[in-house]
Amino acid sequence: MRKFLIKNGRIHTMVGPEFLGDLLVEGSKIAALGEGLEVPGDAEVIDASGCFVLPGLIDAHCHVGIGEEIYRWEGEDFNEMTDPVTPDMRAIDGINPEDEGFRDARLGGVTAVFTGPGSGNVVGGTGVVMKTAGKIVDKMVIRDPAGLKIAFGENPKMVYSEQKKMPMTRMGTAALLRQALVDAEVYRDKLEEGKTDPDKIPERDLGLEVLMKVIQREIPLRAHAHRADDIMTAIRIAREFDVDLVIEHCTEGHKIAEELAELGYPAVVGPLLTNRSKVELKDKSFKTPGILAKAGVKVAIMTDHSVTPIEQLPLCAALAYKAGMEMGDALRAITINAAEILGVADRIGSLEVGKDADLVIWSEHPFQLAARPLCVMIDGNIVSPESKKDGTNHGF
Repeated sequence: MRKFLIKNGRIHTMVGPEFLGDLLVEGSKIAALGEGLEVPGDAEVIDASGCFVLPGLIDAHCHVGIGEEIYRWEGEDFNEMTDPVTPDMRAIDGINPEDEGFRDARLGGVTAVFTGPGSGNVVGGTGVVMKTAGKIVDKMVIRDPAGLKIAFGENPKMVYSEQKKMPMTRMGTAALLRQALVDAEVYRDKLEEGKTDPDKIPERDLGLEVLMKVIQREIPLRAHAHRADDIMTAIRIAREFDVDLVIEHCTEGHKIAEELAELGYPAVVGPLLTNRSKVELKDKSFKTPGILAKAGVKVAIMTDHSVTPIEQLPLCAALAYKAGMEMGDALRAITINAAEILGVADRIGSLEVGKDADLVIWSEHPFQLAARPLCVMIDGNIVSPESKKDGTNHGF
């Protein structure tokens, strides 16, 4: 079993105070943290003096792997825009682990992501939480399915109005989503009846099976919603069917921050490092994450890669901090908060004994413009800096 002892780093666990000390990795897990840890005889020592040691960063909403870099239609697999309701689409079937975005993520200190379908459909399919290193998607996955993508606002209207079919309005979007959830309830009830009367067992329906996971609260709805009114429509439907919900983008969330905090739904905010490419983004602001966090909303920050390049996730958090977000809140928004929202905080998001050894040694605080990830570790393996073509390695 390979062991690393990281010595003399400024360690941010994200669940306790910062301290100057050591961290021991054994195999794929964090084995110990503290001051003055003894060096096991078979451990490789990494001197992190003057450096910051943090959990690997987590992008809580992106399209890495399923909307590939470089390629256009050849690698664009995140929207099956032939039907507005496609819950049976699974992101895992469209992710290419050789997408350049995964390499960029590692170079930026991002060790895990939620990646999934886009927002062209009312119901787009399921997304996954996965590590950013590996050759086979199935071995990179932490949680699958991790949520069912739904979308409100301009995008589904634009797609299907061009096809002259529903939804052409916000009312149509909401109606289609409600009907899909009702259909899942009926399917569930028929399956229950079939336990005592085999003649009542319905034909298997893959889409309804996914929607059943939502109404049974096994996975949340992940709702693309920019405008405040669209956010409230998503919440209205979630409460009507008593299902879990994550608000994604939440561009106008600052307008209803107190209401969101009272209702208790988390928000994955962004992308903010981009232009106002459509009407829904007219009020976008880096102040939004801080306003939401101050109100009591659990906040994560996203890149929506490739809208914002995934390696700029720490910059997005730094700009939220610059706009008024507390530094601790901004760091949690790309680490432990993201892990909790994604339902994987038992494995990643903080530096704790027993958790996956996903961590980054930074040259400076990651909110400093000059900060570089000197060493990126995933599952106890050093995955970045990348090897040069001549076979040498740079960094530690």
